[in-house]
Amino acid sequence: MAKPVIAITGPERGAFGPRTLVAIAVRWYGGTPLQLKPSSKLSAKQFDGVVITGGHDVDPVLYAAEAEVQPKYDPARDELEMAVIKKAEAEQLPLLGICRGAQLLNVSRGGGLFQQLTDQRQHTSQRWTVLPLKTLCLVETDSALYKIFKCRKARINSLHNQAIAKLGKGLQIVGRDLDNIVQAVEDPSRQFVMGVQWHPEFLIFIRRQRHLFKAVVSQARRRLADTDS
Repeated sequence: MAKPVIAITGPERGAFGPRTLVAIAVRWYGGTPLQLKPSSKLSAKQFDGVVITGGHDVDPVLYAAEAEVQPKYDPARDELEMAVIKKAEAEQLPLLGICRGAQLLNVSRGGGLFQQLTDQRQHTSQRWTVLPLKTLCLVETDSALYKIFKCRKARINSLHNQAIAKLGKGLQIVGRDLDNIVQAVEDPSRQFVMGVQWHPEFLIFIRRQRHLFKAVVSQARRRLADTDS
């Protein structure tokens, strides 16, 4: 059987580290990574699953809001990734959104974001860290995330200053942190559509974090098998 191709989106330049780590995780579980950037000709690309990686803030124009923070936007990347999400949704491909990827998934379904989390944090630090020093609380035990992690609490990292506020259509909140900030969403009606606010690619030394990428590859492989049968 052909290896499933997993699209990994990102900016035109930079983000080499996280994109490479995602590619390593995809290869680890038998997938073929396909790096996509804004200059990629999306119509010519075929893939079986998607990982939307982290990076710049999502442009608030996409969720009809005024900018509240100093702009750090990448409109070309927003356009690419919204198109990739649309394609994945239309073809029912497995999709994992990481950090801004989770936010963009939410925005693509009509949701909105907190542009600055300072006022939302009461119990946890604003400090950014790639280390698993923050706590994820899984709030739905019948969720895909719970089935992957097999626990009610887990350690995660934190590299974000924005997060999901208004929930997008069809999404369910399945994880929060100790400040009740949304850390994970998924679509329970789909085989695998999930957004996580932390960066599992920096935690691939932890089995349950690697298994997020395993889930994308495995579902893409099953989909390929069903198509070929």
